[in-house]
Amino acid sequence: MDIDVHTIRAGAAGAELAGFLLPTQQALIHECGWLKMLAPRAAGGAELPLPEAVRLEEAIAEADGSMGWVVTLCAGAGWFAGFLAPDAARAIIATPDVCLAGSGAPTGFADREGDGFRITGRWDIASGAPMATHFTLNAVLREGGVPLAGADGQPCVRAFVVPAAQVVVVPTWRSFGMRGTASHSYRIDAAWVPASHGFAIDPACTTAPGALYRFPFMLLAWVTLAANLSGMARHFLTLAGEIVAARRQPPASAQDALARAGMALEGSRERMYALLDQAWAQAASLPAAAGAGCAVDAALDARLREACQALVAAARRAVADIYPYCGLRAAQEDSDINRVWRDFHTASQHALFAP
Repeated sequence: MDIDVHTIRAGAAGAELAGFLLPTQQALIHECGWLKMLAPRAAGGAELPLPEAVRLEEAIAEADGSMGWVVTLCAGAGWFAGFLAPDAARAIIATPDVCLAGSGAPTGFADREGDGFRITGRWDIASGAPMATHFTLNAVLREGGVPLAGADGQPCVRAFVVPAAQVVVVPTWRSFGMRGTASHSYRIDAAWVPASHGFAIDPACTTAPGALYRFPFMLLAWVTLAANLSGMARHFLTLAGEIVAARRQPPASAQDALARAGMALEGSRERMYALLDQAWAQAASLPAAAGAGCAVDAALDARLREACQALVAAARRAVADIYPYCGLRAAQEDSDINRVWRDFHTASQHALFAP
C-alpha cells in the first residue's frame, strides 16, 4: 500500500505523549479520505472494496498502531452510513473533516419524543474521541421511561448517530499502550436527535445497494481488527530484526527464530486474505440491492473467522517468541519497539480476541 509512512511514524511518539493523534497525523487522515473509505459513494464516501480497505488498514497499523486503530474504528463507524436514511447519510459524510467515533455496548437509553428520540447515557472506549464530529452508539429504547422488550423478551436496542456538539467526552483512557487512540468515554445528557439518525446494523436494513453493506458486521469487525494486529506484529518483527542485526553477539538462534516467526505470521496472513478475497467475491457476485440481506454464506463466514483467529494467534506467538531476543532496548519505554509492543498488547485485549 502506498501510504506516507514517514509522516505517520514521525508523529507516533508525540501522539503517545500527547494522548491523541497529532494535527499532522489528523491532517493526513483527512487528506487521504481514510475515514470515508467505507461510506457509500452515494453519500460522498469512497466505498472501497473490503479487501482493499483491510489491506490499507493493516498498512497504516504497521506504520503506527494508534493511527491504524483510529482509522479502522472510525472508518468502520463511517460504514454505518450505508444503513442510515440516505439524506442523513449524505449530510453527515459531507461534514468537514468528518469523523465518527463510537462504542457498541447498549449503555444508554433512547426515549421516543415527537419525530425523534431523546438520548441519555454513557459509553466507554471510543477511539478517536477528540477528533470526532459525530458519535455512534447503541441505546435501549424506552416509552414513558419503561424499556421496551422484543418478542424474545430482550430489550429493544437501536443504533444512533449523534453530533459531537451534543456529546461530552469524558477523559478516561489511561492504558499503557495505544495512547494515541484517545479511546475515551463519552456522555450524552438528554440530547434529541431526529428519527433519521437511528439505524439497524442488519444486512436486511441497508439503505445503500453495494455489496459492502451486505457483508456481515461481525465478520467485518474480525477481518479489520485482525489485520491491525497483523500490521503491529509485522512492525514489531521488523524492529526486532534491526535490533538483533545491530547486536555485537546476538544469540545463535535469533535469526532462525525471527525467520520462523515471520513465516508463521505470513502464512496465517495469506490464508486470511485468501478467504477474505473469496468472501468478497461471493458478496460482489450477488445482485446489488438495498435491503437484500446477507451476502456471505455461513460456511465461508465461519472459515474466515477461524482464519482471523489463527492470524491473531500467530501474531501473539510471534511477538512473544521474539521479544526475549531484543534485550533491554525493548524494555525502554521511549523506544519504538517498546511502544509497538505495548500497542500490540493493548489492542489484542479487545473483547473480540478473548480466549
